Amino acid sequence: MLTEEAMQHIHEEIKREIEEELSGVLDPVNLVPDTKAELGDVYAPRVTGVPPLADGEDETRPPAEAGATSAAEAPEGGPEKRFVDAITEGLNQSMVRHDNLVLMGQDIAEYGGAFKITEGFVQQFGKSRVRNTPLCESAIVGCALGLSLEGYKSVMEMQFADFVTAGFNQIVNNLAKIYYRWGQAANVVIRMPTGAGVAAGPFHSQSNEAWFVHTPGLKIVYPSTPRDAKGLLIAAINDPNPVLYFEHKALYRSVSGPVPEEYYEVEIGKARVVQEGEDVSIITYGAGVHWAADYAKGHPELSIDILDLRSLLPIDHDAIRAAVRRTGKVLVLHEDTLTGGIGAEIAAWISEFCFQLLDAPVLRCASLDTPIPFNAQLERNFLAVSRLEEYVQKLMDY
Repeated sequence: MLTEEAMQHIHEEIKREIEEELSGVLDPVNLVPDTKAELGDVYAPRVTGVPPLADGEDETRPPAEAGATSAAEAPEGGPEKRFVDAITEGLNQSMVRHDNLVLMGQDIAEYGGAFKITEGFVQQFGKSRVRNTPLCESAIVGCALGLSLEGYKSVMEMQFADFVTAGFNQIVNNLAKIYYRWGQAANVVIRMPTGAGVAAGPFHSQSNEAWFVHTPGLKIVYPSTPRDAKGLLIAAINDPNPVLYFEHKALYRSVSGPVPEEYYEVEIGKARVVQEGEDVSIITYGAGVHWAADYAKGHPELSIDILDLRSLLPIDHDAIRAAVRRTGKVLVLHEDTLTGGIGAEIAAWISEFCFQLLDAPVLRCASLDTPIPFNAQLERNFLAVSRLEEYVQKLMDY
């Protein structure tokens, strides 16, 4: 069927088309580098305002891109809800608000996911929008990116954050770089159930957020309270850029708090002052916020300042500087292992830009540089919280 003559003709046609497309593109271009413009090309800008209704769209239904209550106007109060329920509510309200939002993950449909966060969703929204996937993280992330090319939003559940290694290339090379390379937004959220404290061992308990804060183009959020869990998830879904949403497994059913019933956002990139103090500032996030608060409650003789970062990329440098100014002594606390953790970046930034405000060296309290043990006693010793008092006392004694 395919003759040598036909093959030669195909080769020539392809070569001609390539040469035509490349014509002029490879000519030297005299560019004047503009650092501000380069940095501005990393993230897709968010479209603000409410678009006009489409033909036949119900005027009583919020348009797909209608904004949530903004971070500055985010409501307070609300009924007490568990951390896990706040995530479910944020997902549910987003599914109602955005009819182009698709959820994907292993066993998230009829079973409701490993942690039952999407239980009942498939009955409410249908199998076309709540989709079980094969056990292939790279393929799931790739499908999420493909959906964004076709104008969809997607939220992927990484069953455990540890499994992200199987989709690492798709995240750091495709999702993160696509807007900088050719202006295509990747409207993808990856939920990352993370953290230890549940005796799940070294393959289901890692804190791996530091792998990604080094990657321009990604956004990283890590809530510690039910209110922030809902608001940050909604903000992540509304953001046109790829967002990794870390949710601590040990907080799912152990932490409760008021959650506004409205559809609202917590602004990505803004930290939260948990409490102000005068002796030591603890800068932390995730489970570390609760470790710090429990320590402060158990040591009323100390005036502990606690800053919850909430977002790790972008990070709130203004809030960090203010925390340093309040006490002059800073402890960066995180559950991730010590070496190469985000605590090192924060400590370096403080030393470079806030040195004159310091009364002691910046200390880091983190987990041991080992895999996470299965054994509960060994796991407690592994975690940074077991050394928190030691490090606070070092700062107090300086």
